Amino acid sequence: MGTGNQTYVREFILLGLSSDWDTRVSLFVLFLITYMVTVLGNFFIVLLIRLDSRLHTPMYFFLTNLSLVDVSYATSIIPQMLVHLLIEYKAIPFVSCAAQLFFSLGLGGIEFVLLAVMAYDRYVAVCDPLRYSVIMHGGLCTRLAITSWVSGSLNSLMQTIITFQLPMCTNKYIDHISCELLAVVRLACVDTSSNEIAIMVSSIVLLMTPFCLVLLSYIQIISTILKIQSREGRKKAFHTCASHLTVVVLCYGMAIFTYIQPRSSPSILQEKLTSLFYAVLTPMLNPMIYSVRNKEVKGSWQKLLGQLSGLTSKLAT
Repeated sequence: MGTGNQTYVREFILLGLSSDWDTRVSLFVLFLITYMVTVLGNFFIVLLIRLDSRLHTPMYFFLTNLSLVDVSYATSIIPQMLVHLLIEYKAIPFVSCAAQLFFSLGLGGIEFVLLAVMAYDRYVAVCDPLRYSVIMHGGLCTRLAITSWVSGSLNSLMQTIITFQLPMCTNKYIDHISCELLAVVRLACVDTSSNEIAIMVSSIVLLMTPFCLVLLSYIQIISTILKIQSREGRKKAFHTCASHLTVVVLCYGMAIFTYIQPRSSPSILQEKLTSLFYAVLTPMLNPMIYSVRNKEVKGSWQKLLGQLSGLTSKLAT
């Protein structure tokens, strides 16, 4: 497949993390366990929210969306990475690479917008609790969730199209664990300044704008909490936001570090570690954070386990 003197690649080779067999086997076992924990953890969070009517609130509606995004993001990267850890020829077809970039980039964008939506939900809960149910009604929550999914998907579609229109010539070795945006752009045999500008603009729109909204929400939340007279009231208000705030710090920190300045981007190793952080650790940690730090979720877990224990005892007798 070619045009003029240029030859265009039909597949890419992912160089991955290591060429040492023992290291790859160890990583395979580690990532497989982590992926299983991620899938099960997020599945049980969604199931718990569906089964317990006390969790049928806007906060947990958005948490359901976050869990679905986390599982989907991990699935877009980890299964292929596991396969590549066990084989020598780590090829990925052109179309599959484009699909992986679209889904991973899109789901990442959805998560950033969704975290901003969840910050607004926490802002209303703390700063205007008496009107919370009126403001955060079902219709608004649905529209906010749809906005998150649509905005992330549209940005990803645009970035994927302009990236894979670049002539890669004979460059087919991607020094990464997946078809990551910056890693693919680096393969182009033409000037990529316009792509880097597009990446920066989309990062500002889809990353920095939600981040600023989160920041503004928490400035208002902290200001309101400090005005609460009782220590117990302040503690309760803080715990309302603690889980979400922890997830925000995890998700936004490295993304801002990686994508805001493509020209002065970090080393290849740092990019790989960032991708691993998002694909492996973040989706696994999110349900744990909401389970450990959230009294309502812990209460629901205890209730569900009690019901299961009672059912088991009846069956045994």
